[in-house]
Amino acid sequence: MYVRFPLSLRNVEDLLHERGIDISHETVRFWRHRFGPLFASEIRKRRIEDMRSSHWRWHLDEVFVKINGETHYLWRAVDHEGEVLESYVTKTRDKKAALKFLKKTIKKQGPADVFVTDKLRSCGAALREIGAADRQETGRWLNNRGENSHQPFRRRERAMLRFRRMRSLQKFASVHASVYIHFTLERSLTSRAQFRKNRAAALAEWRGPCVA
Repeated sequence: MYVRFPLSLRNVEDLLHERGIDISHETVRFWRHRFGPLFASEIRKRRIEDMRSSHWRWHLDEVFVKINGETHYLWRAVDHEGEVLESYVTKTRDKKAALKFLKKTIKKQGPADVFVTDKLRSCGAALREIGAADRQETGRWLNNRGENSHQPFRRRERAMLRFRRMRSLQKFASVHASVYIHFTLERSLTSRAQFRKNRAAALAEWRGPCVA
């Protein structure tokens, strides 16, 4: 509940108390740190067969995040269907940071056919460095998919009253992206009956790693 919904630790503590489970909010924090990455890793493993088409087009974008008053940058690589492929936190958004982000993503996912970015020059410089400048696309609205991928994270950031450490931000962003996309079922594009089937399947798949 803590990762999936915009809830605070104390919100989850109160919800569990109503169900007869008396724990501290610090226990919720420990569970998230201990089991969140395991669940996210299991979700990514199960979805990897469905992500073969994700190499077609990547949307790359960054958003600033304040940590103890200092600006950091959360980079995201999103495919054409909205699947978050990689989240990476850096202290700068220069060529070095963009290049490190691209290499990390390509190492995990393989190269993309098209890289859609905004007009940030560091992205273009990084793509030239890896020999992919001819596959870059920029435009006023072309990268809306990448920019919109930050909205769920922003809602969680407000609920959590921001982050205190860069490591915590990196860990949470990675877990949250995997869990959020697992339950994003695009209900407006399917019938109610099909939506119920998809939701039941997603919940059953989610309970698998929880039980294990």
